[in-house]
Amino acid sequence: MLMRQLGNNGPMVSALGLGCMGMSDFYGPTDREESIATIHAALDAGITVLDTGDFYGMGHNELLLHEALAGRKREDVFIAVKFGALRSPDGSFIGFDGRPAAVKTALAYTLNRLGTDYIDLYQPARIDPNVPIEDTIGAIAEMVQAGYVRHIGLSEVGADTIRRAAAVHPISWLQIEYSLLSRGIEANILPTVRELGIAVTAYGVLSRGLLSGHWSKERSETAKDFRSHLPRFSGDNLDRNLSLVEALRTIAEEQNATVAQVAIAWVLSRGNDIVPLIGARRRSRLEEALGALDLHLTADELAQIEATIPPEAVAGDRYDASQMVMLDSERQ
Repeated sequence: MLMRQLGNNGPMVSALGLGCMGMSDFYGPTDREESIATIHAALDAGITVLDTGDFYGMGHNELLLHEALAGRKREDVFIAVKFGALRSPDGSFIGFDGRPAAVKTALAYTLNRLGTDYIDLYQPARIDPNVPIEDTIGAIAEMVQAGYVRHIGLSEVGADTIRRAAAVHPISWLQIEYSLLSRGIEANILPTVRELGIAVTAYGVLSRGLLSGHWSKERSETAKDFRSHLPRFSGDNLDRNLSLVEALRTIAEEQNATVAQVAIAWVLSRGNDIVPLIGARRRSRLEEALGALDLHLTADELAQIEATIPPEAVAGDRYDASQMVMLDSERQ
């Protein structure tokens, strides 16, 4: 497994991480046994980063990881946890809580569900508009001092918020969507984190399945699959975006690779400070994603890919309107 460093002075982690969200929530029916088998396969392949959130299945994902990690050495795994999202019993999102007391309470429950006495990286899932980021990060910093957290991260925040947070405590990574179809961070956010020595963990590298090469217009989604509500998966937008995928497929076939492998390899090529998160829910998809590590794209090939899918080519926003307004990263 290739390894990459988190920030200027952070730990070494695997060049690919496993995003575990879909094993509990958001993408329709789940399979507990296959999820655990996929986590085991990822660890056996050398992946060290497991990314979760306390609101993924309202604690289900953390309990799943607890079960999957039984018998494994704790020090061999880098567990990253997002917190702060508030949900009602029907699963709907009802806000974010970044108050210091809420930070510490959420952490206490997470430690218990995961069955561990520390979290490798703790990060607010979104910014609480009613709480200064300095207060939220300050509370996590106290937990670092107390030994409950090793590193602090941020998620979906803009350049100004990154600077304010980093002034309180060193930030190890920024987790944010980054793919061939989502390149908004390149203008201001990516230069800022590089100036401050902060790594990037890129989620959505396959644009929630659009860039997997396995999506089709005829695919039927369940009501529990939130992609059915995303602009990029709807109507004419979907037609346009799938045409981009087919253009990428032609390039992938020239490389004897899959569309997903080319899309992941492109993100890997953007810098040694970027760690793509793979949202594989099955071992077959994990195996395919791992193949991207063996795909070494030349400068000419990268230029061909970017010409085929230029930043402005994607149709539709990455979230619906109600969720877009919650993204600090989209306001700066």
